[in-house]
Amino acid sequence: MQAFVPYGAYWSTPFARWRGSLAHLHSIEFAAHTTRLFLDGRGLDGTDLDSGVLGMTVPQQGSFYGLPWLMGMAAAEHVAGPTISQACATGARVLALASGEVHTGAAECVLTVTADRVSNGPQIRYPDPADPHRTGTEEDWVMDNFGCDPFAQCDMTATAENCARKWQVSTEEQHEVALCRYEQYLAALESTNGESFQQKYMPLPFDVPDTTYRNPVGVLSGDEGVVSTSAEKMARLKPVREGGTVTFAGQTHPADGNAGMIVTTENRAREMGTDPNIRIRILAFGQARGDVAYMPSAPIPASRIALDRAGITVRDLAAIKSHNPFAVNDIIFSREMGVDVESMNNFGCSLIWGHPQGPTGMRAIIELIEELVLKGGGYGLFQGCAAGDSAMAVVLQIY
Repeated sequence: MQAFVPYGAYWSTPFARWRGSLAHLHSIEFAAHTTRLFLDGRGLDGTDLDSGVLGMTVPQQGSFYGLPWLMGMAAAEHVAGPTISQACATGARVLALASGEVHTGAAECVLTVTADRVSNGPQIRYPDPADPHRTGTEEDWVMDNFGCDPFAQCDMTATAENCARKWQVSTEEQHEVALCRYEQYLAALESTNGESFQQKYMPLPFDVPDTTYRNPVGVLSGDEGVVSTSAEKMARLKPVREGGTVTFAGQTHPADGNAGMIVTTENRAREMGTDPNIRIRILAFGQARGDVAYMPSAPIPASRIALDRAGITVRDLAAIKSHNPFAVNDIIFSREMGVDVESMNNFGCSLIWGHPQGPTGMRAIIELIEELVLKGGGYGLFQGCAAGDSAMAVVLQIY
């Protein structure tokens, strides 16, 4: 049994910059709040669901209880399921697990939710049991892991520089791609018939709740933290690393937010979708691990695996979306796969709207769906790298 997504049965909050408008909200409680708003807005309740998957990468107080806690707060107390963490590939992994549940008949209607608050990440202490004074080591969950891959022994910017050096990618080429991605993002904000591209999946304006979720404390009209840019502004930037090529314009920024999607059978997808004539089929997944300290290159083999499993080639794709923490990602992918780099990531990408980790890939896949619908259907590919020089890819078909 193949897995399908009901058209319109997904959402994403705006993404807010690190320590921005969403930084005060517990990521699981906030995700439960937006899940409830989504279900209520679609006229759905917990009885429509029989399984769930939560994806998150940054622990929160009480997150040991994971998906069951979230579903309880979202008025679906009978729903159980796992909590998944696979760094930046979490969104794709969550969909893979949900698709597998449907494919094997273990579940008929799975709610997937991805949620992270990169802001104010936990400070974790690991006691030394052999020390009578209970001293040990401490870790800033977010910043320390941003700063060093314990296997590769380098930070993520170093992996981008390694790829830039191997593929001979200049700062100027990275800036050209970053400017193109910014202009593509601006197209998602333009209104057509009273609705922008983002409003197809994002509730806007978005009321930011207080920690009781009873009162709004602000309003987001869209993503927070997107920086307007130009070729002239980028030209004034220096590389982050001495002797390097990657500037702040050529990389993404940490963010907060959540996103979700229903995965179900073909018949249920027709019943639950806002347009039963639009069918969204999940065809294949691919996973790969690149050379050590070459993280941006890992989506290339992952995409080849996913395309092979789907029985198509890159020439059959109508749209490609990527999680591109660095502009380098898209440049080397386009070269190796024979794709026009400017044809990728229409209407936005994580390079521009930010990276809350767990929800990043989920939002990109949602945007991939909506782009394919605008094009009248076809095959679409999402691909993105993740910590540990790894990557995941997803192939969808809309018909």
